[in-house]
Parts: sequence; structure tokens; C-alpha cells
Amino acid sequence: MIRNRITDWALALVLPVLLLVAYDGWARTADDFFFPPLSEIGGTFADEWLFTRIPTDLLPSLVRMLAGFALAVLIGVALGTLLGFSRTLSTALDPVLQFLRALPPPALIPVSLLVFGAGDSAKVFLIALGAVWPVLLNTVDGVRGVDRTALDMARSYRVPAHARLTRLVLPAALPRIFAGARTALGIAIILMVVSELIGADNGVGYVVQLAQRGFDIPEMWAGTVLLGLLGFSANALFVAVERRVLHWHLAISGRATTGRASSAPRRRSRRTTPNPTEAAGARRP
Repeated sequence: MIRNRITDWALALVLPVLLLVAYDGWARTADDFFFPPLSEIGGTFADEWLFTRIPTDLLPSLVRMLAGFALAVLIGVALGTLLGFSRTLSTALDPVLQFLRALPPPALIPVSLLVFGAGDSAKVFLIALGAVWPVLLNTVDGVRGVDRTALDMARSYRVPAHARLTRLVLPAALPRIFAGARTALGIAIILMVVSELIGADNGVGYVVQLAQRGFDIPEMWAGTVLLGLLGFSANALFVAVERRVLHWHLAISGRATTGRASSAPRRRSRRTTPNPTEAAGARRP
């Protein structure tokens, strides 16, 4: 298993390394002001983002992104559960939800600035508004996809409503909720940058835009690399949490590669194989 993981990591790193080597060779040959070599970008990245700008720009951006993402997940799961249970409520709220969903979040930047001011509240609102929809829609589909026979059986055994929700409905809808939350995480990172382009005085998006306007190209590329690393790390962390929480779902769907899951079919096959002595005894009159 360890050898397979090392092989997978090696295969995953081949293409990025080749692209970086190809870009660095081309940048040194072209000598273009807008495309500096990797050594210059890496030096600026180390000087600016590893030592100077973490507390002043990176941490504020992460706090806004995580706050907006958490708010989007809470609202999406709560409202999606209600809409999934009640067809009447879903029909009544559908026009309003479709209208809000059709609004591009960047177009609401002036409105958020007027309502919440230029502080962090406007940015968190914008992130939450854009990231809530994947969670909401996937929660609705997950709740409506719960086995109705299981729900009827739970009602017939007089299982309380809160127990049906926490023990049956939400666990069954959890894979769809995680799928929507993973999509919402990428949207939250994008809107984090967009919200910092106007009316901000710190943040990763603010620094990248300021470097672009001042023609500080290495710093602009360093901020862009940081955003890519941030998105990659957030997605990897989310996948790790998802695999830990949904290990039962992965085992059922056949995507788990643990030793326990792989040995289960062999144990079943040994139990289902008849004993020749018992079979012969069973055929005797």
C-alpha cells in the first residue's frame, strides 16, 4: 500500500514539475518583463508571503473565507433540509431562490458595501451568498433521496422526529452535502479574492491587484501562486475530512481500500462455502 501511494504521488508530480521546468526555461530565454523566471518569483514569495504578509494579509483573507464558507454550509444545510421535507415550502420559495441564485455575486459588491460598509461583514456576506447554492441544492436532493420505506418504518415504530432527522435523514444525505460543500469551498476562495478587489485595504486579492497596478510583476505572480497553493491545500484537507467522516459510504460504494474492507468478502466466502461432511449428512434420510 505504501508503495502504491508513493507511485501515485510520483505520477501526480510529474506533470507539474515538467510544466515548471518548461516555464522557467522559456522565461529565461524570452527575457519578458511580464513573465519573470521561477527564481525571481520564488524569492519574492519567500520574502513577502513566508515572513511579512502572513499576519497582515493572509490570515484576514482566511478568516473571511472560512466565515463565509461556514455560514454558507449552515444556511444551505438548514434551508435545504426544510425544502427537502416540504414540497409546499419549496414551491413557495422557489421563485425567490431562483432569482437570488441568478444574481452574479460580484454584481452585489456595491450593494454589500452600501449595506454592510467596507469592513469584513460585506466580504463575508458576498462569500456566503455565492457559496450557499451548491450546499443548498445538494442538501435538497439528498433529503428527497432518502428511502421512503425506511422513513415509513421509523414512523410506524414511533421514532421521534428529531431522531429521524439526526439518525436517518442527515446521514443518508451526508454524501450529497459533502459534494456540495466541496464545490462551495472552491467558490468561497474565488469570492474571497473578488471581495478584496474593491473597498479593501488588506488581503491576498488586494495585494495581487496592488502589485498589478504598480507593475510589481514578481509580487503579482507570487500572490497568484499563493492562491493556487491555498486552493490545493484546502481541497486536500477537505477530502481528508470527507474520507474520515464518510468512511462507511466509501466502504459501501467500493471505494475504500482498507484491509478490513478488502478482507470482508473473503470472510463471507468462507462462511458460505458448505462443509462436505455437513452436506453429506444433510442428504442422508
